[in-house]
Amino acid sequence: MTDRRLAVEAWENLFRAQHEIFTDISKDFLDSSLQQGEYDVLLTVVRGSDHTARLRDITGNLLISQPSVSRLVDKMVARGLVTKCSDPEDGRGALVTATDDGVHAFRAVAVQHGRSIARRMSALTNDELETLKALTTKLRATS
Repeated sequence: MTDRRLAVEAWENLFRAQHEIFTDISKDFLDSSLQQGEYDVLLTVVRGSDHTARLRDITGNLLISQPSVSRLVDKMVARGLVTKCSDPEDGRGALVTATDDGVHAFRAVAVQHGRSIARRMSALTNDELETLKALTTKLRATS
């Protein structure tokens, strides 16, 4: 049986580490043309075939509600970062495609953001990173 006190201590450490790292790497967006939420949308979209993703897939990757994602995407359409159209395979769904400006803005931030993440995570060895990845995957799978 899991030690409850140890579980709470581990949770608190995990939560605090995530919060501190997130706060630190969020600084990458202070002087950026993108807000962090826009970057997160573009992360999913740019990785997709033809820089396109379904709106429901974007929502699944972000930690905000579907209506919030829809509003964010609509703002990004207005800014010329993405386009949005009906999904021909799912009449209720939508496809979001990064524009050239969106891809360029994403890549400009991604380089620095990737460096920041690597810098913070460099406290761990590659073996420790593999273990952390496996443990967090296991935790997510039990929800």
